[in-house]
Amino acid sequence: MEWHPISLAPPNELVMTKIDDEAGCRNEQAMMRRGNLWWINVGEPGEMYVYYTPTHWRELREGDRR
Repeated sequence: MEWHPISLAPPNELVMTKIDDEAGCRNEQAMMRRGNLWWINVGEPGEMYVYYTPTHWRELREGDRR
C-alpha cells in the first residue's frame, strides 16, 4: 500500500501513520485524527493524543499493530 500526505488523511478513521522527513522514517503507528489532534490506543483505557503531527498515512493492513 502506498503512503499519502497527512493532509489527505480521513477524519475519525484508524490509519497507519509515520513521520518521514530529513531525519528519517520513525514513529510508525496506528492513529486516528479527530479535529487537529492525532490519537493512539483508540477505544482503549489508555487512549490519548500525541504531541506531534505525522507526515504520512496509509490504510491499515492485516497484521498492523493497532
